[in-house]
Amino acid sequence: MDVSEQAVSRLGFLQFEIVPGDIAANLHTLEKGLARLAPPPGTLLALPEMWATGFVYEQLADLAAGIPDLLLKLDALAESRGIVLAGSLPVQAMGDEGEILLNTLCFSGTGDKKSPGIAKQNLFSFWKEDLWFSPGMSPEPLLLPGGDILGGLVCYDLRFPEAARLQCRKGAGILVMSAEWPMARIGQWKILLQARAIENQAFVVAANCCGHWDGMEMGGHSLVIAPDGEILAEASGDEASAVVLLQKEIQDELRQRFNSVAPAPWSHEDSRKVLSLEELLDVVRSRRRAGQKIVFSNGCFDILHAGHVDYLQKARRQGDFLIIGLNDDASIRSIKGPDRPVNSEQNRARVLAALGCVDAVVLFAADTPVELIKAVAPDVLVKGADWKEDEIAGAAEVKENGGRVELIAFVNDESTTDIITAIRSI
Repeated sequence: MDVSEQAVSRLGFLQFEIVPGDIAANLHTLEKGLARLAPPPGTLLALPEMWATGFVYEQLADLAAGIPDLLLKLDALAESRGIVLAGSLPVQAMGDEGEILLNTLCFSGTGDKKSPGIAKQNLFSFWKEDLWFSPGMSPEPLLLPGGDILGGLVCYDLRFPEAARLQCRKGAGILVMSAEWPMARIGQWKILLQARAIENQAFVVAANCCGHWDGMEMGGHSLVIAPDGEILAEASGDEASAVVLLQKEIQDELRQRFNSVAPAPWSHEDSRKVLSLEELLDVVRSRRRAGQKIVFSNGCFDILHAGHVDYLQKARRQGDFLIIGLNDDASIRSIKGPDRPVNSEQNRARVLAALGCVDAVVLFAADTPVELIKAVAPDVLVKGADWKEDEIAGAAEVKENGGRVELIAFVNDESTTDIITAIRSI
């Protein structure tokens, strides 16, 4: 029976110790756990993070090559029982600059052979995860033909409420968590899982591993939690499994009384992102105190086009707070001639500020932004890949302060000058 033909009726987890680097051994553990637990058809069963491989970084590229075959076996295994299996695995994918590795929550037995899964959004740099994996983007919940919508989180994502909220606002009523969470912080694990359930009025099923990894005791305590925060099942710190009946009427009744996840009012005033230099420096100091990485780029942005937007999104991914230095009208005229800009500085700043990837806009009057860059002292300076680094204003100053320069190619064949020429020809 294929669970995709019916609604999810039960939630559960398999908690076990992962054998590092041994897919066959971990698959055998999974198969034994399934035989022992005998989950009924319609069960969604969560597995720990990186359950088949563990975090053996140096081996991951080779191990990831075997994941497609493993997923075929998991699909067959899940479909034979009419269940869904969900756990994170190292998955190879194509990024902007070639092949990348994603820590991906994979779903098996859903009937959807093309689903990419839900990649981990927030990489745990304390465990050097960011040196080996790329972060996921724009998590999309998984819609099952039976009507259930599944959201996904992987370990460190638990500490970022927006990762769960975004998926629940897209309809997810069940959040699946796959983790390798240490015993030292297991109290926070339980509190955060209950918080994600309560604030999103969602069921949460969370699988953690147990045993030891690299000398560290792992936490276990896998959980199933109701939308009101009630713990429906909890493991100890040892190998364990559980399945509980999914009482969806609890969620329906709760959301009918008051719904805290559906409302999504636009509470931002984007024009407030346009700052004076004095205001900007105050904001930068506050952001730095919070531990954020400051990113800076600059340009005229006379007519904002798709190439600009793609570039700015990639710039924002270089850190936590993206500042755009915007040439004022007088500086553009001195660079490009008396017919430019087409749009005034205030209009250009307002349009840039409306982009979600832009955090602040500041005007500057000089031909180059070097003095502005020296004042801001960004951690990352971003320019187009058509520039040579030694020709970029402020590059030397940023590097002297311990920052770096990032060159990003424009993938869209767009040009403000060409757009203006085309408009004038018409």
